[in-house]
Amino acid sequence: MKDEKIVFDDMNKVVIIGCGNVGMSYAFSLIIDSKVNELVLIDINKQKADGEALDLLHASSVTEHKIKIKAGDYCDCDDADIICIAAGRNQEKGESRTDLIDKNIGVFKSIISEVNKTKFNGIYLIATNPLDVMTYATLKLSHFPAERIIGSGTTLDTARLKYIVSATVGVNPKNVHGYVVGEHGDSEFIPWSSVTVGVNPASKFLTKNQQNKILADVRNSAYDIINKKGNTAYGIGICLRNITDAIFNDSNLIFTVSSYNTKFNCCVGYPAIVNRNGIHKTLPINFTPDEQKSFSLSVKAIKDTIKQIKL
Repeated sequence: MKDEKIVFDDMNKVVIIGCGNVGMSYAFSLIIDSKVNELVLIDINKQKADGEALDLLHASSVTEHKIKIKAGDYCDCDDADIICIAAGRNQEKGESRTDLIDKNIGVFKSIISEVNKTKFNGIYLIATNPLDVMTYATLKLSHFPAERIIGSGTTLDTARLKYIVSATVGVNPKNVHGYVVGEHGDSEFIPWSSVTVGVNPASKFLTKNQQNKILADVRNSAYDIINKKGNTAYGIGICLRNITDAIFNDSNLIFTVSSYNTKFNCCVGYPAIVNRNGIHKTLPINFTPDEQKSFSLSVKAIKDTIKQIKL
């Protein structure tokens, strides 16, 4: 287990494994404005990685943020601070996130086996679906401390929640406070008892029917976007960038990332403080009895999927 203290130098180096839509949306957000000074792209299609790196380099020439960019190989992981895994099959029309599990577990076994041969001693950031299961697989395959394995979790779902509530109520999304928790998938849910608009409970602005519709819209957002354009990428790219900057800035920001829960022996989306060491700690939510039931069912959905894989 690589449990030595993380020491960041001034380079703030990120390696992205997987140059698909998600990985490149994340990469593009990093070159516009981030704390990252060096970016390496790795893909099974090396020509694509070369092309993406060149395209990003050209874009970076007209941004204020200067960053080293190149296509590389696993040897570049030696001194990386963060490795983001965005490789694997994308969710297609008619598929659930869990439909991807068999092929993507094989991909992760190959990737992490290669990273394990390097001196990498940083933080893993996971963006591949089924997200919570792949985060758990990374934990088991890498043998890293749990606090240094971070899945994007329900950060994007939480962003969708804030957007939809803000549009419904007529306030800025920054004034909507609350979280989507549980599986990044069909069993995720909103603990409405903890959602506020400004300082007031959301229930003062939203009827029960509106709350139910918002939950359905949040859950179905990815399916809707995929049916219309084939993939989701921009939202998760920004969420990954925000998590990355929280690490490099040692910000102690709260995100609903997927992290290991010792009580349930799985990774699940839940509010956690993120800083330069990864997951600092998770924060409690005072669930109502019905919300606690929903959370338990969501954890069960993740664990049932984990039972399908062999690590």
